[in-house]
Amino acid sequence: MTTEWTHTTVMLHEAIEALDVKPDGTYVDATFGRGGHTRLLLSRLGPKGRVIAFDRDPEAVQVAASIQDARLEIRHDAFVALGELPAHSVEGVLMDLGVSSPQIDDPARGFSFRNDGPLDMRMDPTRGQALSEWLATATVAHMAEVIREYGEERFALPIAKAIAARRQERGPLDRTLELAQLVADTVKTREPGQNPATRTFQAFRIHINGELAQLEQALEGSLHILKPGGRLAVISFHSLEDRRVKQFIQRHAKAVVDRRVPFAPERPMPLRAVGRFKASEAEIAANPRSRSAILRVAERTHALKGHA
Repeated sequence: MTTEWTHTTVMLHEAIEALDVKPDGTYVDATFGRGGHTRLLLSRLGPKGRVIAFDRDPEAVQVAASIQDARLEIRHDAFVALGELPAHSVEGVLMDLGVSSPQIDDPARGFSFRNDGPLDMRMDPTRGQALSEWLATATVAHMAEVIREYGEERFALPIAKAIAARRQERGPLDRTLELAQLVADTVKTREPGQNPATRTFQAFRIHINGELAQLEQALEGSLHILKPGGRLAVISFHSLEDRRVKQFIQRHAKAVVDRRVPFAPERPMPLRAVGRFKASEAEIAANPRSRSAILRVAERTHALKGHA
C-alpha cells in the first residue's frame, strides 16, 4: 500500500494571473511539482494553447503523465533545460521554487528533520549523489562553507565539526533524525518556533541539488525563450532564492546610459519589472508554508536588439 501525500499549491491564482494568459499561448511550468499551477493554466487555455512542464522528480513526472490532456507536454528534466527551447517561443514562464509537500512529508525522500528516513535529499533519486554519500567524505571546511552560505547558519563550523567527529567515531551519518539531533545538540540557541536543524537541512538540500546555480541558469534561459510581451513569474521561499531573482530582474530591467557618450540614448533593456507580491493572510492561515513565499513578476520587452 502506498501513501498519498497531499500538496497545496502556493499562490496558485496570483501566479497564473501574473502570467496574463493568452488562450492560444505556449507556457512553461518550469517546476511541475504536483501540477496545481499547470492544471489551472490548462483551464485558461484554448484548444491551441500548450503547456510544457519540467520536473526532475520521477514521482512528479508520473503525476503529470496521468493528466489526460494533449496540450500538456511533460519533460523529466531539471528546469535549466528550459533554455533549450526555441528562442522567443513562449508567452510565459512560471517557476515555483518550493520543495513540494510530498517530498518533505515522505520520510523516504530524506528531506524531513521531523521523521526518520535515509539521508538522501535528491530531487531526482535516480541521479547524482545522495547527501549521506557526500557527508561521508566532505571536509569540515567544505561542510561549514555549505552550511554557512546556503543555510545562513552562524553555527556552521561547530555543526561541521560535530558531523566529522560522529563520522570518525561511528562511521558516516545516514539517517535524517540522527543528523537533526546532532545539529540540535550543537546549536544552543535558535529563533522561537524554528527547529534547530532547519537551516542545516536547507543548506544540504540546496547543495546536493545545485539549486542556486540551476536557478541562475534557468532565469537566463527564460529570457532566451520568452516572446516580447511574455511574462516571467517566480515564487521563491527563502532569501537566497529571492535575492537572485530580484537581482536578475534588476540587472535586465534597469536602463543603462553610456556616460562616455554625451546625450547618448538609454540602452533598451530586455525586461520590465511588473511587481512583487506575497501570499494573502487568508492563504497563510490555511497553508502556513506560504508565509515565506514571494512572487516576483517581469515582462519581456519589445526592445530585443542586442539581447538574446
